[in-house]
Amino acid sequence: MNKNFIIGRIKSIKYAFDGLVKLIKTEHSIQVQVTIGIIMVILGFVFGITRVEWMFQLLATGLVLCLEGINSAVEEVADFIHPTYHKKIGLIKDIAAGAVFFAAIIAIVIGILIYYPYIFP
Repeated sequence: MNKNFIIGRIKSIKYAFDGLVKLIKTEHSIQVQVTIGIIMVILGFVFGITRVEWMFQLLATGLVLCLEGINSAVEEVADFIHPTYHKKIGLIKDIAAGAVFFAAIIAIVIGILIYYPYIFP
């Protein structure tokens, strides 16, 4: 295997990790979503949810966090391209935020489907 290929992959992982740290340190929405994710993991252990329920919960949490990260990147690019208000930039940012909102609603529904039977047997 090519030594440069391996070094390139290691650098890619470092850049991705650095991006993750910056995202968590600087974006309040990600901080809120990570906190909710941690609470849901704790609840999963408290209620002893099944393996399938864990998969759905983790998938929903991951989807929200990924979209939140993409939304933050879209906002940064949009603000860089057009720092002052522009109708089209506003639309782009609203659409990106709407995608996060949609995923969050789905995650809430999944959470209700998982935890309702445990809370109200």
